[in-house]
Amino acid sequence: MGPRDKVLAGLARQLGRPSGPAGYALARLLNRVNRGPVTAAVEALAVRHGETALDIGFGGGLGLDLLLRATAGGTVHGADISATALARARRAFPANVAAGRLRLHEAGMAALPLADGQVQAALTVNTVYFVPDPEEAFAEVARVLTAGGRFVVGVGDPGTMAAEPFTGHGFRLRPVDELAAALAAAGLEPRRHDRIGDRDRAFHLLVAER
Repeated sequence: MGPRDKVLAGLARQLGRPSGPAGYALARLLNRVNRGPVTAAVEALAVRHGETALDIGFGGGLGLDLLLRATAGGTVHGADISATALARARRAFPANVAAGRLRLHEAGMAALPLADGQVQAALTVNTVYFVPDPEEAFAEVARVLTAGGRFVVGVGDPGTMAAEPFTGHGFRLRPVDELAAALAAAGLEPRRHDRIGDRDRAFHLLVAER
C-alpha cells in the first residue's frame, strides 16, 4: 500500500470509528459537513416534546443536540461504537447527561442496549456503510421502537460516494432500493424517500415506520 492509500485508509477508519486527537478533530468537521443531512433527518422524524429518541452513530454529536431540543423534556439516547465520540458527547452535554436526559451507550446498530419498545423516534446518518448486515441491524432498531415509531436512515448517493477515493477502503456502498428493502424485511415500512441537495449529488433520507 502506497503513501496515498495509507492516508485514505486511515481517513476511512476514522470515519468508521473516530479515535484519539484525530477523531476529535474529525468530529468537529463532521458536524459542519453533515449539518444539512442531520438537520433534515431530525425534521423528517417529526419528534414531539416528551418523546424518547435515539441517534445511532452520532459522531460529532450534532444530532444529539437537535434531538435534545426537539424532545424538550423527553429522553435522548446516543449509541456509538467510538469511545472518542462518547467522550466528546459527555464533555459537550454535561448538564443533560447529569439530568438523565441524555444517555450514552457504546454500542452499534445491531446490538442496542435498550428495552423493547423504548423509543418513539430513531435516526442514523452516514453509518450504514459500516454495517455488515443492514437487515439484521434494522431489525434491532425495530425491536427498540414502539408500534408506530419512526426511523430515518440517511445515506449519501452511492454513485457520488463511489467517486470519493476513501470509500474504496472498507465502505459498503449499497443501492438505496436495497436499503429500503432491508427496512421492509426488518418490519420497518418505508413511508418516504426524500432527497436533500443538488439533484445529481443529492443525499437520501429513507423514512420508515414500525
